[in-house]
This record gives sequence, structure tokens and C-alpha cells, in this order.
Amino acid sequence: MRIDTKTFRFTDSGTLGSRALMIGAIGLAASAAGYFVNQDQFFHSYLTAFVFWVTLGLGALFFTLIHHLVDAEWSVAIRRVMETTMVTLPMMAIFFLPIVFGMHDLFEWSLADVVAGDHLLQGKAPYLNPMFFFARTAGYFLVWFLLTRALYGRSIKQDTSNEKGQTVRMRQISAPGMVLFGFTLTYAAFDWLMSLTPHWYSTIFGVYIFVGALLASLAFFTLILLYMRGKGVLADKVTVEHYHDLGKLIFAFTIFWAYIGFSQYFLIWYGNIPEETMFFHTRWAGSWKWVSMLLIGGHFLLPFALLLTRAAKRSLKVLAFAGFWMLFIHWVDIYWVVLPTMGAHGAEPSHGFSLSWMDLSTMVGIGGMFIWMFWKRYTSQPAVPVNDPKLEASFNFTNG
Repeated sequence: MRIDTKTFRFTDSGTLGSRALMIGAIGLAASAAGYFVNQDQFFHSYLTAFVFWVTLGLGALFFTLIHHLVDAEWSVAIRRVMETTMVTLPMMAIFFLPIVFGMHDLFEWSLADVVAGDHLLQGKAPYLNPMFFFARTAGYFLVWFLLTRALYGRSIKQDTSNEKGQTVRMRQISAPGMVLFGFTLTYAAFDWLMSLTPHWYSTIFGVYIFVGALLASLAFFTLILLYMRGKGVLADKVTVEHYHDLGKLIFAFTIFWAYIGFSQYFLIWYGNIPEETMFFHTRWAGSWKWVSMLLIGGHFLLPFALLLTRAAKRSLKVLAFAGFWMLFIHWVDIYWVVLPTMGAHGAEPSHGFSLSWMDLSTMVGIGGMFIWMFWKRYTSQPAVPVNDPKLEASFNFTNG
């Protein structure tokens, strides 16, 4: 992997993209075979993997929006990484198609006979019905396509001109874009995840998924930047000062995730309403209790202790471990939401978790394609926004 130090264009993109494509193809092929082995397992594993990779793009979209809104300086040097991560979102719409065919395996509200015998689902039918569900999903991806295209397109245009007005225009787009982002992510979380348990509801669930998405995307940025640093790319431009800020953000939003997660649990426990408590009751039964405990320890206590000190946030080895760990625990979090709902509709939920090889194959399959799309797009353009007026200041940024 090599880069022109004057233009910041890749002269050799390396093998990451081709390897990701090959591994992704193998994973998707294995997952397709899994469909014929156990459809119920396939669709639940697939939904977990799909949501995981989509949330990486959503976290990147939020970070790009907030970067422009606050006119940030330090993050200009890493802006192209987060822009390229967010621009994978429209292409992820293709991977939603298997979920269309798995509607009846995933969502009991899509079954007419189940709805006919359930008074509560009949009341929710105007919202929870397949046609409206698909229309909303198309709307989410349309909004994400328009936002990412507008921001990324202007960023690339800025590379080939000295037109400073592009910076102002991206900020103007980000203001209404943040509102649209908030609504679409929240309702996508309700539709794709919360409606797996249609009797359950939580008004804070969208925020819970948002925080996990942001943490996962920050971890992804960190690992990509460290990977390039190891290859000598941007090693003297993205400095320990930038990694320090990424570490501070991961630390801060780890605390926020714990606050939101506890708030959701505490209010439901205090209210003690059966339609609400059933969600946590299921995830405290059998061996699911240990997954719940892993989330408490692994999504909060461990990263909190790991990144508590300033020295830890400036240690590249610590940040590399934290990056891999946060991606892993984000997958556990999504798995914990999705997999307890697996089984025949109307039956008692499983009292224990059981890992399947399809959990791995779907993650590798979609993930390989995600990284291939990211790397192909990233290496086709300058590695940094070369004409951003704050780029040089970002290169020389130091923490106070």
C-alpha cells in the first residue's frame, strides 16, 4: 500500500479490498447454504449481521453531520474515512432483500392468522403491516442515500477546486440532515428490531441503538486508521493527538450507552407492566442471563476501566484492543436483541442461547462486502479532503 504524499492519492491500494471481497463471497455462499439447513436460524443470524453493518454506516453518518455542524478542526484529517464509511449505506439496501423473504420467520405481526387472534396486534396493524413496513424501509434508505450523496459529493468536489463555499454548504445540509437522521434511525430501530417482540415497546430504544452504532463506527475508524498507519499511510498526518480524541469519544459514549441502557431497564422494572418486562424477563432466563451480564461488564465496565486514564487513550495498542472489543461487544448487543426471539411464533422463547455457524457466516459475508465497498471507494479518492481550509490545522492539532 502506497500513497502520494503531495496529492494524498493512493498509488497502490493494497490487498485489503480483494481479500475482503473473497472472504465476503465465501461467507455469503455458506450463508446461502445455511438457508436450506435451517431457515429460522438463517434469518435471525442474517438480521443480526445486517443491522450490525448498517449501524456502522449510520454512526459514520452522524459523525459526519456533527463534524460539519460544529465546524470541527481536529477531525478534518480523518473526515474522508468517516465519509466513505457512511457512503456504504445506500448499497446496504441490497442486503435488505433476504429480510423481505424472511418476513414471516422474523416478524409475527406479518402473519394474518396470528394478528387475527391477538387484540393488541390488531390495534398496531395500521403501522405494523408488511406494505407499510417496506415503504418505511425504502424511505429510510432514500433519506440516507440523499444525505450521503449530498455530503460526499460536495466533499469530493471540494478536492478538485478551491471553492470554500462547499464547506458552508455541507454545514447547511447537515442541519436538517441531523433531524432526518434522528427520525430515520429511530424508526428503523423500531421496525427492524423492536417489532421482533411486537407486544413490547420502549420510547428510548432508538437512542439505545444509536449509541451502540456510534461506538461501533468510532471503533471502526480507529482500526482503519491504525491499519493504514501500520502500512505507513498517513502515519505522520493522523497523529496520537487524533487517536487521543477518538479514545475520549469512545470513553464518553461508553458511559452514555450505560446511562441509556440502565434508564431503559430501570423505568421498565419500576413500571412493572407485563408488556414491557417480558423483554428483560426473556433475556434473564437460562443462559441468556450470562449474555446480559457480558453486556454489563463488556459494554461498560471493561471499556470504562480500560480507557479511564489519559495514557490509555494515547496508547495505540490499547486503542487497537478497544476497537476490536467494541465491535465485538456491539455484535453481542445486537445478537442479544435479535436471537431470543427465534423460534415458532406464539411458542415460549428459548431459555438459552446457542451459537450457530450461521452467526459467523452471515457476519463474514455481509462484512466482507461492506469492507470491500468501503475500501474500493476510499482508495479511489484522496485519503484526506485535500482542499478543506482547516486541513493543515488538523494535521498540526494538539490536545490542550
